[in-house]
Amino acid sequence: MADEIREEAPTPSHSPPKAPPRLSEYIPEGRILDSEVILDRFLRWVEATNLSAYETQEEALLELATGRHVILSTPTGSGKSLVAQGLHFHAMCHGERSFYTAPIKALVSEKFFDLCDEFGAENVGMLTGDASINRDAPILCCTAEILSNMALSEGESLDAPYVVMDEFHYFGDRDRGMAWQVPLLSLRHTQYLLMSATLGDTRTIEELIEARTGVPVARVHSSLRPVPLDFAYVETPIHETIEKLLAGRKAPIYIVHFTQRDAADQAQALTSANIATRDARRAISRELIGFRFDSPYGKDVERFVRHGIGIHHAGLLPKYRRLIERLAQQGLLEVICGTDTLGVGVNIPIRTVLFTKLCKFDGEKVTIVSVRDFLQIAGRAGRKGFDDQGSVVCQAPEHVIENKRIEAKGRGLAPGKKRKLVKKKAPTKGYVAWNEETLERLSTSPPEPLVSRFRIDTGLIVSCLRSGEAYQETGSGYRRITDLIDRCLEEPKRKKQLKREAAVLFRALRGSGILQLEWLDEGAGSRVQVSKDLQRDFSLYQTISLYLVEAAESLDPGSPDLAADLLTLVEAILENPRALLIAQERRIKSELMAELKAAGVPFEERIEKLDQVTWPKPNADFIYATFNLFAEKHPWVGEESIRPKAIAREIFESFSAFNDYVARSQMARMEGVLLRYLSQVHNTLVRSIPEAVKSEAVHDMIAYFHTMLARVDSTLLEEWEALTGAVPAAVSTPDTRSDAPSLDMRAFRARIRSELHHLVRSLAGRRYDEAAECVHDDRDDPWDAERIEAALAPFYEDYEAILFDPPSRQAHFTRMEEREHQLWDVSQVLCDDQGDHFWHIEAEVRIDSLPLPDGPLLRLRRIET
Repeated sequence: MADEIREEAPTPSHSPPKAPPRLSEYIPEGRILDSEVILDRFLRWVEATNLSAYETQEEALLELATGRHVILSTPTGSGKSLVAQGLHFHAMCHGERSFYTAPIKALVSEKFFDLCDEFGAENVGMLTGDASINRDAPILCCTAEILSNMALSEGESLDAPYVVMDEFHYFGDRDRGMAWQVPLLSLRHTQYLLMSATLGDTRTIEELIEARTGVPVARVHSSLRPVPLDFAYVETPIHETIEKLLAGRKAPIYIVHFTQRDAADQAQALTSANIATRDARRAISRELIGFRFDSPYGKDVERFVRHGIGIHHAGLLPKYRRLIERLAQQGLLEVICGTDTLGVGVNIPIRTVLFTKLCKFDGEKVTIVSVRDFLQIAGRAGRKGFDDQGSVVCQAPEHVIENKRIEAKGRGLAPGKKRKLVKKKAPTKGYVAWNEETLERLSTSPPEPLVSRFRIDTGLIVSCLRSGEAYQETGSGYRRITDLIDRCLEEPKRKKQLKREAAVLFRALRGSGILQLEWLDEGAGSRVQVSKDLQRDFSLYQTISLYLVEAAESLDPGSPDLAADLLTLVEAILENPRALLIAQERRIKSELMAELKAAGVPFEERIEKLDQVTWPKPNADFIYATFNLFAEKHPWVGEESIRPKAIAREIFESFSAFNDYVARSQMARMEGVLLRYLSQVHNTLVRSIPEAVKSEAVHDMIAYFHTMLARVDSTLLEEWEALTGAVPAAVSTPDTRSDAPSLDMRAFRARIRSELHHLVRSLAGRRYDEAAECVHDDRDDPWDAERIEAALAPFYEDYEAILFDPPSRQAHFTRMEEREHQLWDVSQVLCDDQGDHFWHIEAEVRIDSLPLPDGPLLRLRRIET
């Protein structure tokens, strides 16, 4: 491998081709059942787009057309997405539904918009746990966990005749592999297309699918890359490496880091370099017109982007990741600093992948990256149609580079002036040594074998019992559990252990009342079912969710702190978002230091007090005591532990806006992490706490988090609405199915109060852009920031401020009345600083669909006295 980075002549520019026809134009009005006709139509579309199908693409499409399952294992850039489009097209021609699944939400959302472009936005929906858009569409994009949960809860009744599972190598992921195996075990009337660039040996998976479905599996494999790669190991400081790559026309460059902080620091460091040309900066500025960088980290992202530098990692809000992907696809970003998430197939055109290191923390310890991870990330290099060669460059360890510089300095000294060289030592923590031989091994070795990750938890049992109810069969739910274990790809010894674990968890759920015995008609025996007192979407997705149920029922239902205490229990069963907790602790220490300093406390005493501070753990004594009792009663808990914390509780009790809390706690670089954590909290509140425990205050709390999450980042929904011209709703037509959900009035009223309170808080802060986002975008009667400000101008002629404190949010200041069927009049008093309370907001709420859409429900009518 060369230590030098080879320069190339600049790639000639290409004029943009004429827009190709959309695939939806080739879908007939009525159904076509002849697979040969369908395949011919699809290939005619491929030809019309001026593409030439590779041999492996044609082979995979032909196998799918014959009804076989296909495992497609070809390198990155070899057109696996085209084969997936072929299966979706086949389903649409048959008038049937198809699923696309991927491991990360960024990839799901990208494929969602790609499919919208080809099939029409009205025909494509998305489910990620955080977002729900057009969920009844014939093509549904979702994360693997969503499909897994649907397969468990609905079983063979799930309408999923065609499933594409992208990045299928996640089957072997230690934490998430279960989600990729469950659909294969559960859905035997489904045709599968499993795709990845790094699968390795899949014989056992092929045997599993064929045994389950009775349909043969075709494995289509090739190791030939459309754009070959060259590899280089360099011992120059990273800024010099980047300069050489840019000078050698090796951009776009993806700089791979294994922590979000390192990626952000690198992006910041590059802003002092001359990355983008003046023309590129102008083009970027044009693309940014109308885009709002309105979160605390938004200013940093904007500064990076205007320098031609992208940043991409899970700590960003989805709208910023989406922006980076769009700008990169237009060729406007020379450098992108990110984590290894781009190894999961997100379509960002890259010529060069630059590894800053080859070791990473895998969740337990620091190790050299796996061959599979390396090949996934390295495979992003090389743009088909633009590059003849892709480049993969690996930095030597920093101390090796520094020592090389020290040695060069020593050689430059005169013989009489030489002094002893003090070399830099290798790090003692967070580091495993790598060298050029490591790079050679990673780039030439085959991927590690995929290993089954099947496990049993309470959530799986509840889901299986739910599906058993649908079949109306005696004991069918528990039989599904044992059947899943028998069919899974674990060793016989491990299967016996899984069955013992299932029996223990089953008895625990019976003892808690979550599962109950139901006697069927005379002579038909009995079955165990999920308690009918629990909500329809009740689930136990966390390992120790059962503790939450039992502890919640032990709380005093009449306590004024019931909602906050329930929230604390929810947070205690969730994994610690360590970066957020450290930031929270740092802020508390800073505030305490300022207080002690102002009080004149001596420095040594201040430091002693600060050493005792950690992040808040409300009700810790109660939580630890009840969990210890729970663990004694349920030995299966094993080494699982409880984790008291209060991030969501702190936000709720202060009724903070998302951006305000991020700024106050200096969590700007972790906005996406906080958003996902609060989404976890909200989903657990909704699905894992029995309805019988939820008071009016608890519903208000759930509505508060729902409203906050819906407002933080609605980019995906807004883009989909723009494509369809649809009204702002996740589901734009009423649900008329016999099992359609009814309106939960208590939750509905709580949500309206929450939306009104968020609107009042924005008005109290005179943040009129934010206030405009709190109301429904009524195109017939729009309320923008200017109109809201003008409506409040007379108020501020008489009063100094709108009060927004707990007394001003009392229930008697909010009114809701149903004017006619599914149309409500609502109003909210604006409490002024003089106590007159003459002014109020008037709005209406129309129920256009069920379930209710995620966006604002309030249609503002007037703000007046």
